[in-house]
Amino acid sequence: MTETEPTAGDAHLLPRWRGQRGRLEVWYTTLTDPATGTGVWIHHELVAPSDGGPPRAHGWAAVFPTDQEPSFGRFGPVPWQEPQSGVAFAAGQVEVTAARLSGVTDGPAALAWDLNQHGGGEPLFTFPRWAWERELLPAAQIVPAPAARFTGTVRWRAGALSVHDAPGASARIYGHGNARRWAWLHADLGAGDVCEIVAAVSTRPVLRALPPLPFVRLRLGGVDWPTRDPLLAALRLRARIGLPTWTVTGRSGDRRIRVEVTQPPEATLAVDYTNPDGSPTVCRNTERATAEITLDRRVRGSWTTEGHWRLDGTAHAEVGGDG
Repeated sequence: MTETEPTAGDAHLLPRWRGQRGRLEVWYTTLTDPATGTGVWIHHELVAPSDGGPPRAHGWAAVFPTDQEPSFGRFGPVPWQEPQSGVAFAAGQVEVTAARLSGVTDGPAALAWDLNQHGGGEPLFTFPRWAWERELLPAAQIVPAPAARFTGTVRWRAGALSVHDAPGASARIYGHGNARRWAWLHADLGAGDVCEIVAAVSTRPVLRALPPLPFVRLRLGGVDWPTRDPLLAALRLRARIGLPTWTVTGRSGDRRIRVEVTQPPEATLAVDYTNPDGSPTVCRNTERATAEITLDRRVRGSWTTEGHWRLDGTAHAEVGGDG
């Protein structure tokens, strides 16, 4: 596949919003430069206010060098306009297509990026497929390109990055707004294998009193685990959300998993923004997290380690919430 050929997840990049009030639509990309270990985060949002106000497009970008503090900048908000054919998101000079991400941020941070995306494998449904396609949950996430590769440039006031075949992913969120609390992980395990986690507490009454529900997808050799519906599998998993370290543990079928994620405070950015209903929220993101993942399998009555992965500074992670 060349850098300009479409990926399997192209259809999932197109805007889903159909004019309803109180909706949030997100396109985000993360990657790690293999030469320097620098992480990159580019986040795009369409917000349709609950009060019927005009929809707006905005977002931000950040770089996480290994030898500098993270650099961060915002773009927008600007009035949302339906993108032209082949474009998923557009806001001024910022644009997202299946094959390219480009843009600049406003203000003194002066981040700029021009990245070609290729590959990625089949879309990864972190939430159940039906939740994404039928919009039956308050929100859902999907990763159209879970094992993508990026080539291009990223510039900021204190430096510049030229990346070639950098591993990363492009993901989507659609729903009524952010969760009350959440944790997120994307871990590239190599050779097309990935681990994606979203653990969240809903803002809905009754549900918001429950512990975080962890949606876990581990893709190994093209096969996704847990093999059952992700929502049913989540009922047997547990998440402990905190900073700098959070965990997910549990069992599905004859396998059990333990994931420990550490977000270094010096490389974690706190970003505040607003939900469609006007309520504030904040996410604390790093593209230089450490993640340790252990997968065990029960064979003849005893547990045997089937896989163990440790990512030192190359995992992408976030903890967020309304306070």
